[in-house]
Amino acid sequence: MKTAPLVGLLVLVMTLACAAPPDSRSQVQPHRATVSGGELHLDGQPWWPTGLNAYQLATDWSINRGCGAMVDLDEYFGSLPDGAVTRFNVFQQLAVNKFTGELDFAPIDAVFAAAELHEQMVIPVLVGQDGACEDEQYKDRDWYLGGWEQPTAMPLSYRDWVTTAVERWSGSPVIAAWEPIGEPETAVCGTADCHWLYRTCPADSAEVLREWTDEVGQLIRQRDPGRLITAGLLGGDQCGLVADGYRLIAESPYVDVLQYHDYDNAGFLPLRLAQTDKPLVVTELGIAAGSCLSLEDRAVLIGERIDDYEAMGAAGAMLWAFVPDPRPTECTFDIGPEDPVRALPRMARNQAY
Repeated sequence: MKTAPLVGLLVLVMTLACAAPPDSRSQVQPHRATVSGGELHLDGQPWWPTGLNAYQLATDWSINRGCGAMVDLDEYFGSLPDGAVTRFNVFQQLAVNKFTGELDFAPIDAVFAAAELHEQMVIPVLVGQDGACEDEQYKDRDWYLGGWEQPTAMPLSYRDWVTTAVERWSGSPVIAAWEPIGEPETAVCGTADCHWLYRTCPADSAEVLREWTDEVGQLIRQRDPGRLITAGLLGGDQCGLVADGYRLIAESPYVDVLQYHDYDNAGFLPLRLAQTDKPLVVTELGIAAGSCLSLEDRAVLIGERIDDYEAMGAAGAMLWAFVPDPRPTECTFDIGPEDPVRALPRMARNQAY
C-alpha cells in the first residue's frame, strides 16, 4: 500500500534532477568594481583606471533632444583598451521621447548594451548641477532641501528618476559606480540665472549636502546593494565643500569613491587627498587645445599630469571630454576619435594588474 507514494516521490525527484538549471541571468552576480583596503579593484585585482568622459553617448536625435552630437556606440566602446572607464550622462531628459513626452529608455539602453558587448566599464551620472541638457535650471539650496522630491516638467521627479534608473540598469555588469549628481553645490541664488558672482553660501551648506548625499545614497544602495557610489564633487571651494565640507561628504557611508575635477592645475587635490582614506579619482582632467595648443603638446601635458596624480595618491584619472566631432580651429577641451592623447601608454594602463 506504500508503493504508490514511493513511486510518486521518485518521479518528483527525477523530474527535478532533469529540469533545466536556473537561468544564470536571474542570479545576483558579484560586482566587477569594488573597493578594498582603500583601493579600487576590478575583478578582484588592484585597478588604477583611466578613461574618458563621453557625456553625449545617449544622444539619439530620432528619439530624444540629445546632449551633444550622436556617437557610434559600437565604434566608441570598441576603440577603448581593456579596463577603461567611461563617464556619461544618464539624465532623465535623455530617456524622454521628444515627440510623445513619455519615457523611452531605448537611447540609454543602447549605451549599456554596447558597453556590455565590449565589456567596458561606465559611470552613469544621474543628473547635473547646472541643469544643462535638461531644464537648464541651476540646483540651489532649496532643491537639496526637498525640491529634488517634487514633480518636474519631465515625467518623474529626481527622486523617482533615481529609483527608476537604478532599478532598470542595476543588473548591468559594466557599472563601475553610480554618480547621483555631477558637481553638487548647495548655494542660495541671488539672481534668476544663479550667476556665481551673486550666490551666497550659508554656514550649514555642508550639512545640507551631506544629508542629501545620505538620502539619495540610501535609495541607490537599497536597489543595487554592493555597487559603488561616487560623489561627483568638483573638489574646490564650492559651496558645501569649503573647510571640512569635503571631508564631511567623504565620510558618508553612501560614498565609496571621491572625485576631483581638475581645471586648476590640481590646486586643491593635495588637500582633498588628505581629507579622505577612500579612493579619489580625478574624473575630469580638462586641458584646452586646438587653436591654443597643439594636440601633441596637450598629450604630453596630460601624460605628465596623470603621472603626478598617481604619485600624489589619486586612484585614477579620466579626461574631459570625448566628442565625435572635435573643433580643431577652436580652443576647446574636445578629444576626438584620433586625438593623440588616446595613444598614450598611460591611457592603456587601465587593466587590473
